[in-house]
Amino acid sequence: MKVTRDTPDQLIIANSPWLIGLMLIIFILIFVGAGLLVMTEEFWIGLLFAGFGGGIGLGAFVAFVSRVQLILDRPTNSVTLRARSLFGFSEVRHALSDLTRAELDSTTESKGGTLYRPALVLTGGMSAGTHPILNAYTNGTSPQRMVAAINTWLEASPS
Repeated sequence: MKVTRDTPDQLIIANSPWLIGLMLIIFILIFVGAGLLVMTEEFWIGLLFAGFGGGIGLGAFVAFVSRVQLILDRPTNSVTLRARSLFGFSEVRHALSDLTRAELDSTTESKGGTLYRPALVLTGGMSAGTHPILNAYTNGTSPQRMVAAINTWLEASPS
């Protein structure tokens, strides 16, 4: 995730998983290409190879590749969380006045390490509670940077 716009009136944070999307497309093309090559000699084995390998790659692409955008907008008093994937588009809106802060949501992985994701804490309205921005956890520094950027923007007084 990265900050794409940071002004006193608006903060936009976007997550576009280009690298994993590209890697999965290459994975799909390799398996389908190899399956088509094998189909010239052994039709059913090649079809099975292309279908199974390409299907797994496509399933992973659908599950893991989605673009997420968080927009905090003072003039409209809104928090908008947008997500776009192969399944479609979703948008969730909250009042900016209900947003208290951002925090790190954490979990422990099987090897004992800690994984994080950024989350919004809403204290007012019908959506009160903690709302993760992303579905996936990561061990990188991106969640910490996003939480810091959101909290810094919220604490700053508008000009």
